[in-house]
Amino acid sequence: MNHSTGTLYIVSAPSGAGKTSLVKALIDAQPSIRVSVSHTTRAMRPGEADGVNYHFVDRAEFIRMIEHGDFLEQAEVFGNLYGTSQSTLQQTLDAGHDLILEIDWQGAEQVRRQMPDACSIFILPPTQQALRQRLTNRGQDSDEIIESRMREAVSEMSHYHEYDYLVINDDFAAALEDLKAIFRANRLKQTPQQASHKDLLASLLA
Repeated sequence: MNHSTGTLYIVSAPSGAGKTSLVKALIDAQPSIRVSVSHTTRAMRPGEADGVNYHFVDRAEFIRMIEHGDFLEQAEVFGNLYGTSQSTLQQTLDAGHDLILEIDWQGAEQVRRQMPDACSIFILPPTQQALRQRLTNRGQDSDEIIESRMREAVSEMSHYHEYDYLVINDDFAAALEDLKAIFRANRLKQTPQQASHKDLLASLLA
C-alpha cells in the first residue's frame, strides 16, 4: 500500500476548554496520529523526557535554528524560547502520520502562512460559565488570576473564525467523536485516497 503524507492539524482553544484531554483521548484511540513536540530553552522538569515533552536545547542552539529559518513559529514565554521545528514536523508528515500542533491563535497564524494546507480546529466551551467553572475547579488560582484567565480566554475565542472547524466541548464523548470525524473525513479526501489506493484505482480504470 502506498502511503500518502500526513496532514498537519492545528488545534487551539482557550485555557479550560479541555483541549489537552481531548487530544490525549484522540491519540489513545488512534495511535497513528502524533503530537508535535516543540523545542524549548527552558530547563527539564522532574518526570519530563527529552524528545517526549519537549526537545530541550540551549539558547545558542535555539538561536542557530532561528538563523537557519527552521522554526515555523516561535515565541518567548517568561524568558524561555519555544518553537516548532519545520524539519522535525516534515519528517513525521513524510512518514505518513497525521500530526497535531497545539498552539494559540498567534502561533496558528504563523504556521498557516508557511503551511497553507494545514487543517485548523478550534475547541470551544459550551458557555462562559462552564469555562469559569472549569478554571475555578482546578482549585489552585486566586479569583484575580481566574478573572485574568477569563479575559485571556475571551480574547483567544474571538479568533474562532480563522479556523476550519469548530468543536464545542459540552459533552466530552460527543466532542471526541466530532474530533475523530474531522480526521476521518480528511483522510477520505481525494489526494490521500489516491496515494493510499493507487493500485486499486489503476486496476479499476484498466
